[in-house]
Amino acid sequence: MVRQETPEGVEERPRGAVLRDALGVGVAVGLSGFAFGVTAAGAGISVLQACALSLLVFTGASQFALVGALAAGGNPFTAAAGAFFLGTRNAFYGLRLSQLLAVPRAVRPLAAHWVIDETTAVALAQPDRRSARLGFTVTGLSLYVLWNLTTLLGALGAEALGDTSAWGLDAAGPAVFLALLAPMLKTATERAVAALALVLGLGLLPVLPAGLPVLVAALAAPAVLWLKGRRS
Repeated sequence: MVRQETPEGVEERPRGAVLRDALGVGVAVGLSGFAFGVTAAGAGISVLQACALSLLVFTGASQFALVGALAAGGNPFTAAAGAFFLGTRNAFYGLRLSQLLAVPRAVRPLAAHWVIDETTAVALAQPDRRSARLGFTVTGLSLYVLWNLTTLLGALGAEALGDTSAWGLDAAGPAVFLALLAPMLKTATERAVAALALVLGLGLLPVLPAGLPVLVAALAAPAVLWLKGRRS
């Protein structure tokens, strides 16, 4: 297939290539909703509540942080605060994507709900607006449908099994999240932030109430950036 030039002189990416990348990300990440459903059930959250979280929150890191804190016996407000702060990064994604996608005002609320790590990554990887819109839409749609479907299946399956901790399924969610995160740590700064956050989070678990260690671990990013600035 021969690429066509856009009016701005930017080479337009073939539609098939955009669809392949978007569906690849959507399917691969969407299937991990099963792990969230299992984790939520292990934390004592009902099937309905788990499905409502995936439908209305739809940001995996925040969802895992919330149910993880609740499973550890944390205060619901503290758990919600940790999930909220993890989700604030999506607002910054939205600022960038609003300029790139320039979607009509009528569909902005729906588009905003799909502004997450994966849709942002696929959209920003495209060389032109048309490809970015296609990548964002296909990634968001496939991921949203699969994430919610597998959340339901995971919660129902865990409920049928009974005590998920006896099967070790309560570790499935964090394991999947770390597996998704690890390949994204490409620079020394990113690896330093991840390492410091891990040390803070694990080190403070015996000291602070459940839910608070993740809030303190969020300070790893500004701390590393401050140290990097002083060195330079």
